[in-house]
Amino acid sequence: MIRGGRGIELKGPDDFRAMRRAGLVVERALTRTIAAAAPGTTTQELNDVAAEVIASAGATPSFLNYGASPGQPGFPAVVCISVNEEIVHGIPGNRVLADGDLVSIDCGAIIDGWHGDSARTFFVGDPAPEHAELSRVTQESLWQGIAAVRRGGRVRDIGAAIDDYVSQQDHEYGIVTEFVGHGIGSAMHQVPDVPNYRHAGRSPKIVVGMALAIEPMLTLGNPENVTLDDDWTVVTSDGSAAAHWEHTVAITEHGLWVLTAPDGGEQMLARLGVPFGPLAD
Repeated sequence: MIRGGRGIELKGPDDFRAMRRAGLVVERALTRTIAAAAPGTTTQELNDVAAEVIASAGATPSFLNYGASPGQPGFPAVVCISVNEEIVHGIPGNRVLADGDLVSIDCGAIIDGWHGDSARTFFVGDPAPEHAELSRVTQESLWQGIAAVRRGGRVRDIGAAIDDYVSQQDHEYGIVTEFVGHGIGSAMHQVPDVPNYRHAGRSPKIVVGMALAIEPMLTLGNPENVTLDDDWTVVTSDGSAAAHWEHTVAITEHGLWVLTAPDGGEQMLARLGVPFGPLAD
């Protein structure tokens, strides 16, 4: 591990392999938690499923107590679970899920000091068609952003690709701008920021050894939002639904390695014509 320009952490092959192990723990936690969701399930029960997966893998949750400081408690759960109008950072608790709920779950895990971070949107029972399409567009915008990651390109290319894809849709979705992707590695949140929208100005060059968590958040209505009194949960101001998808992506000598995708991103990267760059164990 070395420091690149602007203090960006550059990882070596062994670092990426550790991040891959963490990413696969996150992938399993998300998959099993989503499988456990049903009408009548509480968000706390889903949090407990994720906690068990992470613990059984010998990993540490990235989110639990995140942000704690003297006199200030940190995030009180293992995963963020955001329902319907909740965009991000929802705290699991006694909320009971109902048929048709749109749910976003965000999870992080640490293996040997290295982080993985991923989020998915899913549905309890049968979704409203407009909610299903919101999630599909958000997920595809994530992959369009990943496909824009090119050696020698700029981090701003990612936001431009996400913005361009979203703006081409028949429905005018809102892109949340207050919360962005980030560098990731020996800490969960690192430089550089990875905005999900087109922006001008200076932007770091993409080089081998970088790892980025790319995470677009879209709303069915206006993207304006507020944070609730719990100081964590962010909701849309107009009550419209929101979706959130995220992957951790490594830039290797050979191409891209999506560390939180079960196949490393091979299938989707092939569809998008992007070099797939896994490292041998």
